[in-house]
Amino acid sequence: MSSREGFARKAPVHPGSIDDYAHWQALLRKWNARINLVAPGTLDAFWTRHALDSAQLVPLVPPDTRVIADFGSGAGFPAIALAIEAKHARTDWHVHLMESAGKKASFLKTVIRELCLEATVHRTRIEATGTLEADLVTARAFAPLPRLLPMARHHLADDGTLLLLKGEGIGTEVADAREDWSFELQKHRSLTDETGCIALISGLRPN
Repeated sequence: MSSREGFARKAPVHPGSIDDYAHWQALLRKWNARINLVAPGTLDAFWTRHALDSAQLVPLVPPDTRVIADFGSGAGFPAIALAIEAKHARTDWHVHLMESAGKKASFLKTVIRELCLEATVHRTRIEATGTLEADLVTARAFAPLPRLLPMARHHLADDGTLLLLKGEGIGTEVADAREDWSFELQKHRSLTDETGCIALISGLRPN
């Protein structure tokens, strides 16, 4: 079974989305030869390390979500996966990708244009952007919770939620963050990292 076929069987995505993932992979290979979007050694693991890691968020997106803000989007993980799902499942999600690096932002705009996605790239620092009133904030390998939560609070709607791909250090991050913030935390098993998890944070408010 190919990596693509394995992804199609495991990923909780619309069956019609797979060609868009393949197109994204092709663009990533092309652009990564010129700019550092992902570590070159991970390109061959696109379907398992990158695509599935991102797509596993899809069934965890709260049902009333309309506006999604993704922090430090880089090569588009997980934001592009969510935008692809929105396209094929005909959801009302609009994804905002926050990426201050100009070349990475250009790559993201190219992917969005070629895949005809409902998404907007913001080439700016997260804390310098006016609030997006997002229903959901996502991030992958962006920042520890104590640094991430103030930025999330700025962009979240009052009842907004965070959905974060986190590694084995999540326990320490949560303990440190609770010194300044109150929130509810649900941890979901990661499909791609035995030591990591998907953290769903709601009710975020300063102490």
